[in-house]
Amino acid sequence: MTRTETGVDRITAAFESARGRAALMPYLMAGFPDIETSVRIATAYADAGADLVELGVPFSDPLADGPVIHAAATAALESGATVHNVLEAGTRIAEQLPVVLMVYVNPILARGPERFAAELAERGISGLIVPDLPLEESEPILAACDAHGVALVPLVAPTTPDARLNAIGRTARGFVYTVSVTGTTGERASTSTDPSHLLARVKASTTVPVALGFGISNGVQARAAADAGADGVIVGSRLVRAVAEAVEQGADPAPAAGSVVAELAGALVR
Repeated sequence: MTRTETGVDRITAAFESARGRAALMPYLMAGFPDIETSVRIATAYADAGADLVELGVPFSDPLADGPVIHAAATAALESGATVHNVLEAGTRIAEQLPVVLMVYVNPILARGPERFAAELAERGISGLIVPDLPLEESEPILAACDAHGVALVPLVAPTTPDARLNAIGRTARGFVYTVSVTGTTGERASTSTDPSHLLARVKASTTVPVALGFGISNGVQARAAADAGADGVIVGSRLVRAVAEAVEQGADPAPAAGSVVAELAGALVR
């Protein structure tokens, strides 16, 4: 990774290298079970075929997250995770994979958007997802991210109206995070709703890649998302659960999570 590249460049390159399949973006709760293990899990992700990583900053009240990720966030905070040491971990992970940081808006506002975006760029972190940032309040953060080459990635849902979808699509950087179902993150036994219509709507609104997340937990579901038109597939709760189960059993969570990523990556190969 060269520092002359912007974060937007790195994300674009990751999606382009995955052309003909879908880019795989596993989620990682930073600091769960601890910071050092988080970095090793990210290495396992890279070795298993991930294209990018979504790095979650633990937060005490994660509104978008279901019980598995919420519990991991609580454990990470109890183990000493802070925004500062998560960003330090992100610097190390970014040497292996493009990092898209998932953080709620409070830490950004506490530091100030300009300072926060500048630090992400300096650390080589490529993108930023802020699940509780409404479009109407995004301009200061978007401007700061644009100034430093960091991709501010928006979220859209099946319930997003077309007019709003078009407005979001125009300001999207890196990719659009498309939520496949309403509700919080979490595994689902089946993805009963065909996402192809939703993906087509989102693609019509933007020029950047479209990634699908929420409820994808196995290779069959990942491949179905790709076949429905997703340019990228995001998997979260299944991986956090693999880490939690390994910790409970006294096993190393890095290979446990890596094996799940390998299954997902294998399913996306064409």
